[in-house]
Amino acid sequence: MIVRLSGTLVSRQPPSLVVDVHGVGYEVEAPLNVFDRLPADGEALSILTHMVVKEDAHTLYGFLSEADRKLFRELLKVSGIGPRLALAILSGVSGDDFALMVEAGDSQALTRLPGIGKKTAERLILEMRGKVSDLGDGAGGAGGGALSAEAEAREALTALGYSSSEALKMIKAVGDKDLSAEALIRNALKKKMQG
Repeated sequence: MIVRLSGTLVSRQPPSLVVDVHGVGYEVEAPLNVFDRLPADGEALSILTHMVVKEDAHTLYGFLSEADRKLFRELLKVSGIGPRLALAILSGVSGDDFALMVEAGDSQALTRLPGIGKKTAERLILEMRGKVSDLGDGAGGAGGGALSAEAEAREALTALGYSSSEALKMIKAVGDKDLSAEALIRNALKKKMQG
Protein backbone atom coordinates (compact mmCIF):
# COMPACT_ATOMS: atom_id res chain seq x y z
CA MET A 1 0.00 0.00 0.00
CA ILE A 2 1.42 3.40 -0.97
CA VAL A 3 0.46 5.95 1.72
CA ARG A 4 2.73 8.91 0.90
CA LEU A 5 4.80 10.22 -1.97
CA SER A 6 7.68 12.68 -1.64
CA GLY A 7 9.30 13.89 -4.81
CA THR A 8 9.02 16.54 -7.51
CA LEU A 9 5.77 17.80 -8.97
CA VAL A 10 6.06 17.15 -12.72
CA SER A 11 2.68 18.26 -14.05
CA ARG A 12 -0.93 18.91 -13.16
CA GLN A 13 -4.11 18.50 -15.18
CA PRO A 14 -7.00 18.42 -12.71
CA PRO A 15 -8.06 16.03 -11.36
CA SER A 16 -4.63 14.39 -11.94
CA LEU A 17 -1.09 15.35 -11.06
CA VAL A 18 2.21 13.56 -11.63
CA VAL A 19 4.87 13.24 -8.93
CA ASP A 20 8.38 12.06 -9.82
CA VAL A 21 9.88 9.95 -7.04
CA HIS A 22 13.48 9.02 -7.87
CA GLY A 23 12.79 8.73 -11.59
CA VAL A 24 9.40 7.00 -11.31
CA GLY A 25 6.36 9.10 -12.20
CA TYR A 26 3.25 8.45 -10.12
CA GLU A 27 -0.12 9.69 -11.37
CA VAL A 28 -2.29 10.84 -8.47
CA GLU A 29 -5.93 11.93 -8.60
CA ALA A 30 -6.80 14.64 -6.09
CA PRO A 31 -9.71 16.86 -5.01
CA LEU A 32 -9.77 20.25 -6.73
CA ASN A 33 -8.88 22.11 -3.52
CA VAL A 34 -5.46 20.39 -3.58
CA PHE A 35 -4.54 22.10 -6.86
CA ASP A 36 -4.86 25.57 -5.30
CA ARG A 37 -2.19 24.67 -2.74
CA LEU A 38 0.35 22.86 -4.93
CA PRO A 39 3.86 24.25 -5.43
CA ALA A 40 5.03 25.22 -8.92
CA ASP A 41 5.93 22.44 -11.37
CA GLY A 42 9.49 21.25 -10.75
CA GLU A 43 9.33 21.94 -7.00
CA ALA A 44 9.34 19.44 -4.13
CA LEU A 45 6.02 17.95 -3.06
CA SER A 46 4.99 15.57 -0.31
CA ILE A 47 1.46 14.23 -0.61
CA LEU A 48 -0.56 11.71 1.42
CA THR A 49 -2.15 8.99 -0.69
CA HIS A 50 -4.81 6.31 -0.62
CA MET A 51 -4.42 3.43 -3.06
CA VAL A 52 -7.46 1.74 -4.60
CA VAL A 53 -6.79 -1.60 -6.28
CA LYS A 54 -9.30 -2.89 -8.81
CA GLU A 55 -9.16 -5.68 -11.34
CA ASP A 56 -8.27 -3.32 -14.18
CA ALA A 57 -6.41 -0.49 -12.37
CA HIS A 58 -4.36 0.62 -9.38
CA THR A 59 -5.24 4.25 -8.64
CA LEU A 60 -3.63 6.65 -6.19
CA TYR A 61 -5.71 9.44 -4.63
CA GLY A 62 -3.81 12.33 -3.04
CA PHE A 63 -4.47 14.68 -0.13
CA LEU A 64 -2.55 17.46 1.58
CA SER A 65 -4.05 16.83 5.03
CA GLU A 66 -4.68 13.73 7.11
CA ALA A 67 -8.23 14.97 7.84
CA ASP A 68 -9.10 14.98 4.12
CA ARG A 69 -7.66 11.49 3.64
CA LYS A 70 -9.62 10.19 6.65
CA LEU A 71 -12.82 11.74 5.31
CA PHE A 72 -12.18 10.15 1.89
CA ARG A 73 -11.71 6.75 3.56
CA GLU A 74 -14.90 7.16 5.60
CA LEU A 75 -16.83 8.12 2.46
CA LEU A 76 -15.65 4.90 0.77
CA LYS A 77 -17.28 2.89 3.57
CA VAL A 78 -20.73 4.30 2.70
CA SER A 79 -22.64 1.97 0.38
CA GLY A 80 -22.92 3.42 -3.10
CA ILE A 81 -19.97 5.83 -2.69
CA GLY A 82 -16.93 4.97 -4.79
CA PRO A 83 -13.59 6.78 -5.10
CA ARG A 84 -14.77 9.08 -7.93
CA LEU A 85 -17.83 10.26 -6.01
CA ALA A 86 -15.81 10.66 -2.79
CA LEU A 87 -13.31 12.80 -4.74
CA ALA A 88 -16.16 14.88 -6.19
CA ILE A 89 -17.56 15.47 -2.68
CA LEU A 90 -14.17 16.63 -1.39
CA SER A 91 -13.82 18.86 -4.46
CA GLY A 92 -17.21 20.45 -3.81
CA VAL A 93 -17.02 21.22 -0.10
CA SER A 94 -14.49 21.51 2.74
CA GLY A 95 -14.35 18.69 5.28
CA ASP A 96 -15.64 21.02 8.03
CA ASP A 97 -18.62 22.14 5.94
CA PHE A 98 -19.39 18.54 4.97
CA ALA A 99 -19.32 17.57 8.67
CA LEU A 100 -21.70 20.43 9.50
CA MET A 101 -24.13 19.31 6.78
CA VAL A 102 -24.09 15.69 7.94
CA GLU A 103 -24.38 16.46 11.66
CA ALA A 104 -27.26 18.89 10.97
CA GLY A 105 -28.99 16.29 8.78
CA ASP A 106 -29.10 18.81 5.93
CA SER A 107 -29.85 16.54 2.96
CA GLN A 108 -30.86 19.55 0.86
CA ALA A 109 -27.37 21.08 1.12
CA LEU A 110 -25.77 17.69 0.38
CA THR A 111 -27.80 17.27 -2.82
CA ARG A 112 -26.11 20.42 -4.17
CA LEU A 113 -22.81 18.53 -4.24
CA PRO A 114 -21.87 16.94 -7.57
CA GLY A 115 -23.27 13.43 -8.02
CA ILE A 116 -25.33 13.42 -4.80
CA GLY A 117 -29.05 12.75 -5.12
CA LYS A 118 -31.67 12.72 -2.37
CA LYS A 119 -31.24 9.02 -1.49
CA THR A 120 -27.44 9.26 -1.43
CA ALA A 121 -27.63 12.36 0.76
CA GLU A 122 -29.90 10.55 3.23
CA ARG A 123 -27.57 7.53 3.22
CA LEU A 124 -24.56 9.80 3.91
CA ILE A 125 -26.37 11.35 6.88
CA LEU A 126 -27.50 7.98 8.22
CA GLU A 127 -24.13 6.23 7.89
CA MET A 128 -21.78 9.14 8.71
CA ARG A 129 -23.55 11.07 11.46
CA GLY A 130 -21.38 10.93 14.57
CA LYS A 131 -18.30 9.88 12.59
CA VAL A 132 -17.42 13.04 10.69
CA SER A 133 -17.06 15.32 13.71
CA ASP A 134 -13.97 13.33 14.74
CA LEU A 135 -12.28 13.75 11.35
CA GLY A 136 -11.59 17.48 11.33
CA ASP A 137 -10.30 19.99 13.83
CA GLY A 138 -13.75 20.41 15.36
CA ALA A 139 -14.78 18.03 18.10
CA GLY A 140 -18.25 16.95 19.00
CA GLY A 141 -20.50 13.98 18.35
CA ALA A 142 -21.82 11.25 20.55
CA GLY A 143 -19.09 11.51 23.19
CA GLY A 144 -20.46 14.84 24.46
CA GLY A 145 -17.33 16.79 23.52
CA ALA A 146 -17.39 20.50 22.81
CA LEU A 147 -18.67 21.66 19.44
CA SER A 148 -16.38 23.67 17.16
CA ALA A 149 -17.10 27.41 17.06
CA GLU A 150 -18.59 27.02 13.55
CA ALA A 151 -20.88 24.16 14.60
CA GLU A 152 -21.96 26.07 17.72
CA ALA A 153 -22.71 29.19 15.66
CA ARG A 154 -24.64 27.17 13.11
CA GLU A 155 -26.74 25.54 15.85
CA ALA A 156 -27.51 28.96 17.34
CA LEU A 157 -28.55 30.38 13.95
CA THR A 158 -30.85 27.41 13.30
CA ALA A 159 -32.35 27.94 16.77
CA LEU A 160 -33.08 31.51 15.65
CA GLY A 161 -35.15 30.14 12.78
CA TYR A 162 -32.68 29.97 9.88
CA SER A 163 -32.48 26.72 7.90
CA SER A 164 -29.25 24.75 8.41
CA SER A 165 -28.11 25.43 4.84
CA GLU A 166 -28.84 29.17 5.25
CA ALA A 167 -26.96 29.19 8.56
CA LEU A 168 -24.01 27.49 6.85
CA LYS A 169 -24.00 30.15 4.09
CA MET A 170 -24.17 32.92 6.70
CA ILE A 171 -21.18 31.49 8.58
CA LYS A 172 -19.19 31.03 5.36
CA ALA A 173 -19.95 34.67 4.41
CA VAL A 174 -18.14 35.82 7.57
CA GLY A 175 -14.92 34.39 6.13
CA ASP A 176 -12.82 34.37 9.34
CA LYS A 177 -12.92 30.84 10.75
CA ASP A 178 -10.76 31.71 13.79
CA LEU A 179 -13.51 33.67 15.54
CA SER A 180 -15.37 32.50 18.63
CA ALA A 181 -18.92 31.19 18.20
CA GLU A 182 -20.32 34.44 19.59
CA ALA A 183 -18.29 36.56 17.15
CA LEU A 184 -19.29 34.30 14.24
CA ILE A 185 -22.98 34.65 15.14
CA ARG A 186 -22.72 38.43 15.59
CA ASN A 187 -20.85 38.92 12.28
CA ALA A 188 -23.13 36.50 10.39
CA LEU A 189 -26.26 38.36 11.58
CA LYS A 190 -24.65 41.74 10.83
CA LYS A 191 -23.80 40.64 7.25
CA LYS A 192 -27.30 39.23 6.80
CA MET A 193 -28.87 42.55 7.85
CA GLN A 194 -26.56 44.52 5.52
CA GLY A 195 -27.09 42.22 2.55
